[in-house]
Amino acid sequence: MVRSVKSAKKSKRKNKGPSRKGESSSLVPSAPAKVWQPGVDKLEEGEELQCDLSVYNYLRAFDIGWPCLSFDIIRDSLGLIRTEFPHTVYGIAGTQAEKASWNYIGVFKLSNISGKKHDLVPKSTADDDTDMESDSSSDEDDEENNGKSTQPVLQLHKVAHQGCVNRIRSMSQKPNICASWAEEGYVQVWDFSLVLNTLAESETEVNKGANAIHNHSPIMKFKGHKTEGFAIDWSPVFPGRLASGDCNNCIYIWEPSSTTWNVDTNPFIGHTASVEDLQWSPTEADVFASCSVDRKIAIWDTRIGKSPAIAVEAHASDINVISWNRLASCMIASGSDDGTFSVRDLRLIKGDAVVAHFEYHKHPITSIEWSPHESSTLAVCSSDNQLTIWDLSLERDEEDEAEFKANMKDQVNAPENLPPQLLFVHQGQKDLKELHWHQQIPGLLVSTAADGFNVLMPTNLDSPLPGRGS
Repeated sequence: MVRSVKSAKKSKRKNKGPSRKGESSSLVPSAPAKVWQPGVDKLEEGEELQCDLSVYNYLRAFDIGWPCLSFDIIRDSLGLIRTEFPHTVYGIAGTQAEKASWNYIGVFKLSNISGKKHDLVPKSTADDDTDMESDSSSDEDDEENNGKSTQPVLQLHKVAHQGCVNRIRSMSQKPNICASWAEEGYVQVWDFSLVLNTLAESETEVNKGANAIHNHSPIMKFKGHKTEGFAIDWSPVFPGRLASGDCNNCIYIWEPSSTTWNVDTNPFIGHTASVEDLQWSPTEADVFASCSVDRKIAIWDTRIGKSPAIAVEAHASDINVISWNRLASCMIASGSDDGTFSVRDLRLIKGDAVVAHFEYHKHPITSIEWSPHESSTLAVCSSDNQLTIWDLSLERDEEDEAEFKANMKDQVNAPENLPPQLLFVHQGQKDLKELHWHQQIPGLLVSTAADGFNVLMPTNLDSPLPGRGS
């Protein structure tokens, strides 16, 4: 488990991201570093948080202009499972601009993601000093050795969008098809195939005119919702089937036809307050889940009517987000406005279905998502500016803890009271809004916040998948 570290020496500059080459020695304290616990520790005068880059195989920040409340990673054709650097990531994001007319959907390609695998436990303080050097210094060394730049390349195509984008999702079966929720109160479906093809054909050069905002007509625009919303999800089982939910507690199901979608004007109604999130079943084409400000999680079956098949009060406060585990389809996770998140076994939903409940975060949970490669692992982000990763299969092992502390005693003073399931804590972003795992690159996550995006690959998330590089 790793956090930003607190230095007893006053740093010369604020180090929220990678340091410049040659600066790490002045930033690393001579005494053992102290693991920072948000909401528990306080910064003393002259102290400053520092990022320990040795715990990331990759960490990079980028932005597309305005802050983005929502984004999605687009499935690509570069390989089903990719474990070797460099990597390429395609995505879509919707902005929250100062004026409604300034907003856009950004279709982006981040290529030449070149990381470096670090040891889980540094062998010495000297080694740690080297690991604390920034990506930029590693990039310079690699460039000298290989004659090639290892700096990532961001290519961006902007599509005009009237009003802020509340949420945006790409269809897994046809990744060029995307759906967006507008704050203006309508849902649109887009075909970005031409844009994605253009990005795919461009290897290294940043697109000329990247600041231009292009007009691109959606292939469908649904105005049946009476107000704005945030909940939207494509079915992973039935290609093209879409669900959208609004702040007036209404859910609409979109059925695909040959060229468009048919939306039943009679909504599914069961919640008594705003529908905050939707998730289709990973195994059943007609079953989906919803969560609401009314503190309930509902399970729906479209074959038996427009009322929930099951509804349970799952939290003591508004439920903001849910995630249905695609590797263990009986498990659903939910995050609440009070900072708690829970995991339920749907086989026990009518009884005591809670199999895990955590109160680590102290501010609203804004995103939660199961790993697509490890059935017991999920990631959570919160308004407390933390992105946490959890492995529910872990239990406390006093012998392992003692051995780890013995190995690390000269380098870090670790807290005693952290949950054993907590694998990793990422900080440095302000007002985190959403995270996603990359479906095709095990261990890689992307997150968005008020100050931009982070791409991260923690060192301790090595996947046991066949072919995983060591």
